[in-house]
Amino acid sequence: MNILGIESSCDETSIAILNDGNVKTNLIASQHFHNKFGGVIPELSSRAHLQQIIPLIKQSLLETKIELEDLDLICATAGPGLIGALLVGLTFGKSLSLSLNKPFVPVNHIEGHIFSGFLMKEKPKYPFLSIVVSGGHTLLLLVKSEFEIIKLGSTIDDALGEAFDKVSKMIGLGYPGGPLIQEAAVKGDEDIFNFPIAKTKGKYDFSFSGLKTSVLRTIQKLSNEREITETEKNNIATSFQKAAVGAIINRVMLVLNEIKVNSISLVGGVAANKKLRDEIKLIGEKFKISVVIPKIEYCGDNAAMIAFRGYQYHKAGKKFNLNSNAYPSLPFETFNEM
Repeated sequence: MNILGIESSCDETSIAILNDGNVKTNLIASQHFHNKFGGVIPELSSRAHLQQIIPLIKQSLLETKIELEDLDLICATAGPGLIGALLVGLTFGKSLSLSLNKPFVPVNHIEGHIFSGFLMKEKPKYPFLSIVVSGGHTLLLLVKSEFEIIKLGSTIDDALGEAFDKVSKMIGLGYPGGPLIQEAAVKGDEDIFNFPIAKTKGKYDFSFSGLKTSVLRTIQKLSNEREITETEKNNIATSFQKAAVGAIINRVMLVLNEIKVNSISLVGGVAANKKLRDEIKLIGEKFKISVVIPKIEYCGDNAAMIAFRGYQYHKAGKKFNLNSNAYPSLPFETFNEM
């Protein structure tokens, strides 16, 4: 079965073709022009998706030597994400499905991330702990099967990726914050500043607003005395990273001490962070359970994970019509509560 995946939830246009569960091509066009604005401009993002989606479709078919008529299943991200951006990919996917008379599956973007580990050679083993860390979401999920996902914890304010972006902007490093913070952190001393890890009412929940405020106050204090040096910026970056990663590790340890799982899967854009990847691998060794972290190209927004998740739904016999719409926020009923 040839599966086409379309991803357009934010500032990456991605097209993938899978043959059953195997990735044949996964093309990603990133909108780097947002960097100068310090964040994604929704209207400009939508326009860029419109420009990129057809050339990427053509290139993916060319690379895989597949004709449009040879596609068996069309999958597209329905949400959550920027509504205008989502509508570009979703509408294109539905139109393609209608014109080819092929089945269509609207895919939840977060579910795509959750099962992105199955794109790897070593796959997660059920039940597994899914750690979803991205620009818009921070979740701890107990994945018992393809369609039984239990929410253990989530952020009560900022997502981890959002915190990275905001702190990077405070320091003056720019956007996107994840890679810039990581780059600066390598040159700093993480023990210079002692930033807090917040306690939350829900024992598996996260809060990053206090950490962000602590960084801001440190910057303001230093700025009142003199101009902040590059060394201080690096020290702030690495100390922030230590606390942010520490918050994730803290909650993961709590879960693993109380709930039996066979694997850990770290997914989402922030899963590209080396310190976080290394710390999660160490936890796997400590608890003697497998750790599955997707390759970098499957950590960020990509169509391969959308195609794979859509394929899971199709194999299970779930059918969808073309009336499905885009949704900007994560639906409340997406996951079961603990």
